[in-house]
Order: sequence, then C-alpha cells, then structure tokens
Amino acid sequence: MHQTKISRNILLGIENLLLHKLRSFLTMLGVVFGVGSVVAMLSVGEGASQEVLEQIRKLGSNNIIITSIKSAEEEATSTAHSHMSIYGLKYQDYDRIIGSFSHIQQAAPVKLLRKDSRLGERTMELRVVGTVPEWFELVPRVMTAGRVLLAADQEDRSPVAVLTEFGARKLLATEHTIGQAIRIGGDQFEVVGIVQNESGQAGNIQIPDQEVDVYIPLAVAQDYFGDVYSKRTSGSRVQELVELHQVIVQVDAVEHVEAVAAGIEQMLARFHSKKDYLLSVPLALKKQAEAAKRTFNIVLGSIAGISLLVGGIGIMNIMLASVTERTREIGIRRAIGAKRRQIVYQFLIETIVLSMTGGLIGLGLGILIPFLITYFSGMATVVTLEGILLPLIISMSIGVLFGLYPAIHAAKVDPIVALRHE
Repeated sequence: MHQTKISRNILLGIENLLLHKLRSFLTMLGVVFGVGSVVAMLSVGEGASQEVLEQIRKLGSNNIIITSIKSAEEEATSTAHSHMSIYGLKYQDYDRIIGSFSHIQQAAPVKLLRKDSRLGERTMELRVVGTVPEWFELVPRVMTAGRVLLAADQEDRSPVAVLTEFGARKLLATEHTIGQAIRIGGDQFEVVGIVQNESGQAGNIQIPDQEVDVYIPLAVAQDYFGDVYSKRTSGSRVQELVELHQVIVQVDAVEHVEAVAAGIEQMLARFHSKKDYLLSVPLALKKQAEAAKRTFNIVLGSIAGISLLVGGIGIMNIMLASVTERTREIGIRRAIGAKRRQIVYQFLIETIVLSMTGGLIGLGLGILIPFLITYFSGMATVVTLEGILLPLIISMSIGVLFGLYPAIHAAKVDPIVALRHE
C-alpha cells in the first residue's frame, strides 16, 4: 500500500512536470551541466594523474636514481675550446654507495655514450648503455627475443649487445636478429637480445631507457670507449671525462627509501666539492603526484560544484513559482482531506525527479566529453565509479535540499485562502 502511494506520487509529479516541458527542461539544464562538468573534470584529472603515476611506477618505487650533471661552475667554463669538462659520479662513489648502506638490495652503474652504429649500408646513432645485468632487474622491460646481459658477459668482457625494438627495426630490418654482428663505433658486437623500451619523463625524472639504446657490458664499455667522450662540432671540440653517468639503487623496503636517499646525498656531498650529481627519488615524486591529484580533484570538484549549486537555486526558484501557480490546486487537495505531509511529498518528489533526470542526462554528457577528448586529442581520461556516483549523490541531495523549502511553503498554504485564489 505504501509503495503504491509512492508510485502514484511519482507519476503525479512527472505528469505535473510534463505539463510545462520547456520550463522543466530549462530548469534541469543547470543540473545537467553541473553533473556533466563534475564527471568530465574528474575524468580528465584522473587520467592525467594515472599517466604520471604509471610513469613513476615504471621507475620503481624502491629505486633511487643518481645522475651525473654539470655543476654551475663547470657550465660556466665549458665554453672554452680547449677545456675538458670533468664532472659526475666516480667508480669509487658506486663502491661507497653499495658498501655503506645495509638496506641497499642491489645497484647498477651506468655509462652512457653516443656512437654511430652500422650494419651493411644501414647506419644510425645509438645511445650506448654500458651497464651490468642487474640493470634489467631494476628497470624491468619485456624481452622480445633472445636474452639480456649476463654476469658471464661482464666477467669475460664479451662484446655482446642488447638492442631496443626501435634500433632492431632500423638496423636489422630483413636480417636475422639474434646472432647478427653490428658495428658500434669502430668495434663489432654480437646482438644477443631485443628488448621493449619505455621513453619519456615522469615529473622531473627522465626514464632511464630510450628508444635508441643499445646495452653492452660495463667492462666492455670501459675497455672499448674509455671514460673520455670527445665530439667535434662546428668550430669546436667537446671533451668530457665522466666515469659513471648514472647509478640506479634499489632499496629493500619502501619505508627505507627516503632515509637511504638522504644518506647517499650526505655521503656524495662529502666527496664532491661541486654539486655535479642529481638525486631522484621516484617514491617522493609519487607522493607529490598523489597529493597534487587530491588537490586537483578538490579544485575541479569545487568549480563544478558551483554549477550544481546554481542548478539547485534554479530548481528552487521554479518550484516556488510553481507553488504560486498551483495555490488553488493545493487548496482543493487540502479541502478534500490531503494532509500537509502529502503536499510536501508531492512537491519534493517533483524536485527530486527534476534533479535526478538532470543528473542522469548530465552523467551521459560527462562520460561522452572525456571520450571525445581522448579521441580528438589523445589525452588520457579515466571515468571512475567514484566520479560517477559522487555527482549523482550530489544531484539527488540538491533535489532534496532545494526542494524542501518550496514543498514546506506549499504545505503551509491556508486551504480557505487557497480556494479563493484566482
């Protein structure tokens, strides 16, 4: 019986709204655009933050990346034609790092060089990454063919190389891949594996691999290419002495990462008179990204919430006007026995129907907008369950809050006065 009354009141509310279709539609628009903007903004914000967090995840939450950089003093003096830039991490720094901190699980030293590579008539410039087998555990990437570097390659100083897919397609097109011999600089290397790579930047941290990488044992890079990098440019010659360009450190537990990073920073400061290194902690960057995401969502939600507030005010305004128009109807219903709470229910149901219908239309619009953004601009957007439920709950709440006053106002109308109303 109770359900029948509710159903009847809902149908009656819908019928009353359909009597003024255009007015009802225009009243809903505020809620439609409010809900649509909330869903769309939260989707764009979620997509952007997830993209950044995914890039950071690829760097490893337990990792610390130490990179050699030119100090301000070295940058100022490196313009001289005959000057050799000497900066960055030393082999001794690597030994101190792995020997001084008990929470370090493993580490990988990295030497980076640019060299021309050749296979027959095909040539391209590759970034030579001289490193150890642990690199592929610290920066895990999918193997396409063959194998990664092994400890035996490092110990035996074997001239072997692991290419990225991009380099393999450029150099090894139409050729056998694994076992092929390519020339890097003036030396010959055997291709033993092909690996997928990631490229880009997470926050201010450059992802360690690039699409033009070729990985060789660190001992081979030291023997074949040395520590001095020399390159002729127009009218000048660039010379740099860098022993290690990067050291990637993996800590045994997330809770120890920041403490180990602080310890490494202090140790390097003690042995480097110039700040020629940069410490990057993906975990700290992840925390910053998550905090920025929360702030971003609050700001976007607040802006879009204003649209919903305006829509709620519009609903209240129209319902107050509707009470005035239907004063005689209210008087007749009260005269034939309708109670005040029934009048409240009637007008409250109308406002809830308005706000919920507008919310559902706005939800469809809010899901469509991120899809169009992704389709036309390629920007990642993610529609979450929270981003859908929150606007719907808000729109229903607005229907109740902003419809309550007009409903109570209607219920307080004196039946005698209402019957005399023209």
